Amino acid sequence: MAQPAEETFEVNKPESEWKAQLSPAAFRVLRQHGTERAGTSPLDHEKRPGTFLCGGCALPLFSSEAKFDSGTGWPSFFQPLPDAVRTRSDRSLFMERTEVHCRRCGGHLGHVFDDGPPPTGQRYCMNGVALGFEPRG
Repeated sequence: MAQPAEETFEVNKPESEWKAQLSPAAFRVLRQHGTERAGTSPLDHEKRPGTFLCGGCALPLFSSEAKFDSGTGWPSFFQPLPDAVRTRSDRSLFMERTEVHCRRCGGHLGHVFDDGPPPTGQRYCMNGVALGFEPRG
């Protein structure tokens, strides 16, 4: 499982720089812990071989080989790349969930659940607006 999120990250920028770099939707998700509407991300339907990257700092996070169709409307993966993400407890919405962050910039990516497919049984349910995609060429 991923390491717990820490408060310090390799990439640190003031809020004004993040706002200038990111789209309003990406800023809301990555920096303010928002959630995009289900079914709105083209990355949910991305099927090409490649790597899914952090939308904030371009760190490789997930291989296309770990992607699966969860039917939730968000890009889903059964495991991240090694040392790519950190997690922490999220107690918003009157429930406890496990929040997933980029280990390099701390950007909020989504949540991980224990209802995924083999081999891990986990579902990393990510906001597509928090990701980029680099096709394998």
